[in-house]
Amino acid sequence: MNREARESFTRFVAARSSRLIRTAYVLTGDQHAAEDLLQTALTKTAARWRHVGANPEGYVRRAMYHEQVNRWRRRGREAAVAVVPDRPVGDRAGEVDLRLALEKALLVLPPRKRAVLVLRYFEDLPEGEVAEILGCSVGTVRSQTHRAIARLRELVPDLAAQLENAGGAE
Repeated sequence: MNREARESFTRFVAARSSRLIRTAYVLTGDQHAAEDLLQTALTKTAARWRHVGANPEGYVRRAMYHEQVNRWRRRGREAAVAVVPDRPVGDRAGEVDLRLALEKALLVLPPRKRAVLVLRYFEDLPEGEVAEILGCSVGTVRSQTHRAIARLRELVPDLAAQLENAGGAE
């Protein structure tokens, strides 16, 4: 990598790594695994920096997604998360429990459905860009999104009720 490319890559990492680490965390469910995932994706991106094109962030997201899917496949089955702790004392205990239940439910979803939700709602990407990153059609993104949300509603019924009360139901 020449000096100009190295500087360009360094600027990109400095500007976008905080957003990318959040995506990696949602994909992995673990801070250390997220850091490893992002590092692996950035290493692969650096090696091909001259060929990445106009959307380097999308390239890194795609590399993270593919790397994480490979890790899930190698592991065979996703690890179950720890049992939800007893309710803490405080005003927001219900919200914390709901968030933990949602995190646990996300980890139960198959990798592709989880990735679709991460890209659509956490990253707030349009369906077309999600389809490009995942290498599928927009129709597939829509159907996977619908099925993933339906499954989350089954796994976390309190979430569906809270969304309906907040006016955020799909």
